Amino acid sequence: MTQPASFSWPPAPVTTARLVLRESEARDRAAFVELFASPEVRAHLGGPHSRDELERAVPQVPGRRPGLFVVELEGAMIGTVTLQERTPERPGRLGPDGGCTELGYMFLPEAWGSGYATEACTAALDWFSTVLPGEPVALCTRIDNAPSMRLALKLGFTEVSRFEEFGAEQWFGARRPVAAHRR
Repeated sequence: MTQPASFSWPPAPVTTARLVLRESEARDRAAFVELFASPEVRAHLGGPHSRDELERAVPQVPGRRPGLFVVELEGAMIGTVTLQERTPERPGRLGPDGGCTELGYMFLPEAWGSGYATEACTAALDWFSTVLPGEPVALCTRIDNAPSMRLALKLGFTEVSRFEEFGAEQWFGARRPVAAHRR
């Protein structure tokens, strides 16, 4: 995601009924390592990384970049939501130039099945629509990732295309802003 001049990063924390979306802090490092080392989390994302490798490579304050929200529940990180630029070289396009903002998310397995991903992604998309009104958002997930497919549809994404990438069939969808009704 390119950072428009109309807002700065990080934004003020975004709160929901149960969650806080905020910038990464040093206290989140262990949860970042767990996310990337987890076979369950990484099953549809290219597989887990070595915990030893992550312990060496993950910075003291991981995930400090525009568009990355840490999702916090009761003071602890349970996942991440990202809104970042999808490179035009990758398959999947929303416009002729190929670039677009893409929603991504990862949650620790103990946070699965409680609606936290829906709540956090909805909050991030609502935030995005206030800073870049009218901009569509893309989402790409493996066809065989049933929970992610359900979440995409629940969030209002509609299919744009399917293609092979990373050795699996991918579903590429868009969430376009609702046009204001004219009277």
